[in-house]
Amino acid sequence: MRKDHRPYAVKKAYLRFQKLYARHFLKPQFAQVGKGAFFIKPWHVEVFGGPVTLGDHVTVIATADRKVRLSVWSDRPERGAIRVGSCSLLCPGVRVSSAAAVSIGSSCMLASGVYITDGDWHGIYDRVSIGRSQPVSLAENVWVGDSAIICKGVAVGANSIIGAGAVVVGDIPANAVAAGNPARVVKMLDPAAPVTTRADWYADPAGLARDFETLDRANLAHNTLGHWLRTLLLPLRGD
Repeated sequence: MRKDHRPYAVKKAYLRFQKLYARHFLKPQFAQVGKGAFFIKPWHVEVFGGPVTLGDHVTVIATADRKVRLSVWSDRPERGAIRVGSCSLLCPGVRVSSAAAVSIGSSCMLASGVYITDGDWHGIYDRVSIGRSQPVSLAENVWVGDSAIICKGVAVGANSIIGAGAVVVGDIPANAVAAGNPARVVKMLDPAAPVTTRADWYADPAGLARDFETLDRANLAHNTLGHWLRTLLLPLRGD
C-alpha cells in the first residue's frame, strides 16, 4: 500500500489505541516515562530488566520485523541501567543492552538497526560469565546512523554524527563525524554554526500536535471507509 487510505476517524482511533496499549502494557515496564513520550506500534517494543528510563517527548518506533529492545542484565544488582534523554528518537530495530550503564542524551537520534552495548556478554576465557562492562554515554544531539554499533566504554560528544555501519570502539569528540570499522573521525563540524535539534522541534508540543492533526485532516480528507476496505481486501495497481 503506497499511501494511507484510512479515513481520518480510523487513523485517530488507531492512534488512541496505540496510546492506550502503551499506557496499560508498556509504560509499567519502565522505571520512568516522561510526559509526551510517543510509541509507534508499542506491541513491538521489548523491555527486559531495569531500570530503564525515558525522558519527555521521546519517540520510539518499532515494527514487526524490527523490534526495539531495551535490555538490562548485570551480575551485580547495583549495576545496569538505560537512560534515554528528552526528545530523543529510537527507530525500528534499535537495541540497547546494559550491564553497567548506558546514557543517551537529549535530542539524540538512533537510526534503524543501531546497537549500543556496554558489555562483552562473555569472557574471553570464561565463556559463561557476562564478561567486561564499561558505561557508554552519548551526549546531547548525537545522531547515530543506520546499523552502527557502539561498544563498551565509549563516550560520544555533543552534536556528533556516527556514520551508517560504523563500529565505535573508542571515544568520539564533540562536533565530529565518525565513520568506518573501527570508527575514525573523518570530519569536524563548525561548533559556531547554528544547530536545530529535536528539542527545538518540541519547543511547543501543543502546537506541534495541532500541526500534525491539520496535516492528517488534509491528507485523509477524501478517504472513505468503503474505499479503505476495498484497498485492504482487493488492492489494485496504484493503490
